[in-house]
Amino acid sequence: MERNRLFWGSRRGMLELDLVLLPFLENIYPGLNQQDKERYWKLLECEDQDMFAWFLRREDPEDNELKRIVDIVRKNTGLQPQS
Repeated sequence: MERNRLFWGSRRGMLELDLVLLPFLENIYPGLNQQDKERYWKLLECEDQDMFAWFLRREDPEDNELKRIVDIVRKNTGLQPQS
């Protein structure tokens, strides 16, 4: 997927999601393997409210492919649980 489309797909209707996805796209996405990049594309098709709940660890995606990319986003955006 071309970079411009990824940028606009990562811009969401919620500022909170923009603050998670845009830095992830800039800093982490380029280093992902192709399969994880494709998982990210799939993530961008999800509803904002679902992503918000996933990133805040209120719930996890049922789809294992989405769970993997959500876990990668969580680990790389300061959304780790407090120890």
